[in-house]
Amino acid sequence: MLEKTTRINYLFDFYQQLLTEKQKNYMDLYYLEDYSLGEISETYDVSRQAVYDNIKRTEVMLEDYEEKLGLYRRFQARNELIDQMKAAVENQNFDQLKKLLNQMENID
Repeated sequence: MLEKTTRINYLFDFYQQLLTEKQKNYMDLYYLEDYSLGEISETYDVSRQAVYDNIKRTEVMLEDYEEKLGLYRRFQARNELIDQMKAAVENQNFDQLKKLLNQMENID
């Protein structure tokens, strides 16, 4: 569950500008502010089921955006390469560093 929440938070960070205001508000309250479905439904005077449906649809949309645009995937790949580059610098392995820089340049 924590892994899913973390992934959705990252996807929300990357793609929130593509969402409607209502979607952004619900996702912000549910995932970032840790509101319950009931608390969100009271805040917006809608049913708990309506909030649940909206959040689930928005999660699917975020996954679709990621599948098409790949911003989070590339972010993860860059971070992994940066960690490897730091280790290569510490070990003074400049051949490895050159290889990693080449990989960084070719992240699609």
